[in-house]
Amino acid sequence: MKLQTNIPLQKGSPEIDYNSRLLVLGSCFAENIGNKLEYYKFQHLKNPFGILFQPKAIEKMVDKAVNSTRFKEEDIFFHNERWHSFDVHSTLSNADKSLLLSDVNNGLLHTQNQLREATHIILTLGTAWAYRHLKKDRLVANCHRVPQKEFAKELLTVNEIIDSLDNLLNAITSINPEAIVLLTISPVRHLKDGFLENQRSKAHLIAAVHQILKDEAVFYFPAYEIMMDELRDYRFYKEDMVHPNQLAINYIWEHFTKCWMSSDAIGMMAKVEEVQKGLQHIPFNPDTEQHRRFENLLQQKIVDLQNAYPHMKF
Repeated sequence: MKLQTNIPLQKGSPEIDYNSRLLVLGSCFAENIGNKLEYYKFQHLKNPFGILFQPKAIEKMVDKAVNSTRFKEEDIFFHNERWHSFDVHSTLSNADKSLLLSDVNNGLLHTQNQLREATHIILTLGTAWAYRHLKKDRLVANCHRVPQKEFAKELLTVNEIIDSLDNLLNAITSINPEAIVLLTISPVRHLKDGFLENQRSKAHLIAAVHQILKDEAVFYFPAYEIMMDELRDYRFYKEDMVHPNQLAINYIWEHFTKCWMSSDAIGMMAKVEEVQKGLQHIPFNPDTEQHRRFENLLQQKIVDLQNAYPHMKF
């Protein structure tokens, strides 16, 4: 008896291995992917501008990085005793404006460098809903708790999202024509927008993405579909009933590794995980010969991994 529907998956190519360089940008699910890449010690850069929910926000920051545009003092504003930029997440906001500018501009520089060297670029789209700052008449990436009356909420059309993704791909190609772009739709439901509004948003994103997939260097990983169809149960959500829990994240990650990781990378991931679990181990009695042997063996495993891949840091 079959009790689950399964999303058909295609093997990606070229595969990801430990020589690959990855750039991960986008919504909350980009954070989940980036955290897994960090845990398994892949060469990657994750969301240097914080979480970016809608495609035009990602497009804007990639364009700035590609064109070596830098933020100036007139590009930021002061609100609730902190300096903010409408183009980045509030995690970069700072009480010191010079530190905010430094962090954002360093993020642009790191992104530019990673774009040049990336073998795979993962873009995770969270929502088609966007907020327009009325006074400046422009879309923002984050409202930073500025009063809602200063914004108008709008749903990006399918064509607007297609244009945005086209611009993104052209910007990436201009700096790195060999990079593989992997698109995903975040499985996080944006229920604050409303149940029907969330469905409309996801539908616009999916329709736009599948128009873009005609490009041979652009692929799609069905994270959203796996969550909706294979993990069709609230036990796979956190208590907020919106975000996938760790079990769901691990399940989707397993599918991702099957699609995109090389067999050599999967073998190396097992060795990295062995070290990670060893580092997390809390001994019952650390002053024993047995534990000293354990620590020496663990250190040798780290040395062996770093000899093979010097970028790994534990």
